[in-house]
Amino acid sequence: MSPADHTDPTPAAQATPWLTPTEGAAWWPLSGLISKLPAALEQQLQRDAGISHFEYIVLSQLSTAPGRTLRMSDLAELANGSLSRLSHAIKRLEHRGWVHREPCPENGRYINAILSDDGHAKVTATAPGHVRAVRELVIDALSPAQLHQLRDIGELIMQRIEPDAAWPPPAHDSQDTTDPGSSRPAEP
Repeated sequence: MSPADHTDPTPAAQATPWLTPTEGAAWWPLSGLISKLPAALEQQLQRDAGISHFEYIVLSQLSTAPGRTLRMSDLAELANGSLSRLSHAIKRLEHRGWVHREPCPENGRYINAILSDDGHAKVTATAPGHVRAVRELVIDALSPAQLHQLRDIGELIMQRIEPDAAWPPPAHDSQDTTDPGSSRPAEP
């Protein structure tokens, strides 16, 4: 991504602040990470638990919500998916008996997604394998100082992407934020 790579004579191309070799050397590994890490996490969850990474996030978010219940619109935002994508995932999870939907008692215009006991058992059983994969692929590859740097870098980039969002997202106001019998959260 340097000017030498582009011979476009247009003013816009000539005015582009191309990446320096140092900037490109930082960008390309991040670009690969953005592509490859989600696929690796997806593969582990499909292989070991028979669910997608998105479905795991949905189950995990519900498992830590008060009453294991969230409005569909809030859940879509927390899972970083569209309402349509979430609806399709919830339908698959409903067929497995892990989630059900019902009108929100406070406002019937909204629909709540509710994690069933079987769904909670599924996410609790799935979480250790997912955490092992996160640890193997990311955490164990870094020193404590690098982990702090990764957190700081991630927060800075997320603030650019979503300037008005709290990052990291605020925890649910719930006492049940851990796996049964463990002091660890359901999702890393």
